[in-house]
Amino acid sequence: MDAQVILVDVNAKMVAAWRDVFEDNPEVIIVHGSMTDQATSAWVSPTNSKGNMDGGLDGVIKKFLGPKIQTRVQSEIARLHQGSMPLGYATCVATGSPKPPWLISTPTMVGRSDDVSDTLNVALACAAAFQAVRLQNAAAPGSIGSVALPGLGANTGKVPVEICADLMWTAYNLVRTQDFKGFHDLRVALEAELGALGNATPAPVKAQSAPGVKGPFVPPKGPVIPSKGPVVPAKPAGGVVPKPKPLADFDDTE
Repeated sequence: MDAQVILVDVNAKMVAAWRDVFEDNPEVIIVHGSMTDQATSAWVSPTNSKGNMDGGLDGVIKKFLGPKIQTRVQSEIARLHQGSMPLGYATCVATGSPKPPWLISTPTMVGRSDDVSDTLNVALACAAAFQAVRLQNAAAPGSIGSVALPGLGANTGKVPVEICADLMWTAYNLVRTQDFKGFHDLRVALEAELGALGNATPAPVKAQSAPGVKGPFVPPKGPVIPSKGPVVPAKPAGGVVPKPKPLADFDDTE
């Protein structure tokens, strides 16, 4: 990644899951606290395809930055996607505020309160957010030096924190190690990666990571992509996790 990554959430269970899964990525900062306390170049907000910022972290950010931010996000969605942003894509808009200068919005769901616990939407949204950082920095070098992300889909989307952390880890490492021309190419590569790391048996049972494997939990619904590579083994723990910040008075996870 060409920006410092900060994972931040008020949910202690989400933070613990990140610390476990990202234990061999000490370059990733993990914070127990509120997104609105993060003085980063960009915040990532999980949204819906229409960019309606009515609840969850979207609502918190809208309250913090003012209603104009929703207008900017929806105008960008209209310009790029005719008003409905597909899963696996993201927008990056200037906020007009120094904290943060940029807001990245990426859909974890199509509607406003979809249950996405049996989908790969978290990985798609996370990868798209990192791709948006890369594209913005390509257009204006150095404009995003740091980016803060919450537990995507871990509140409104009902994704268990362990699965959320696994899917975000997979997305992060894919974008960190490869360059992609656009969101479509990234999605194709991500789906191939998840197929390689996941359970190749298309049975409708609760999927689990294989013992000793740091990779995503594969949801039970939908077609399973054939394996295209070996399972990545877990690495020894390492890295120092920063001290947690105080909790905010509100829940700003999506």
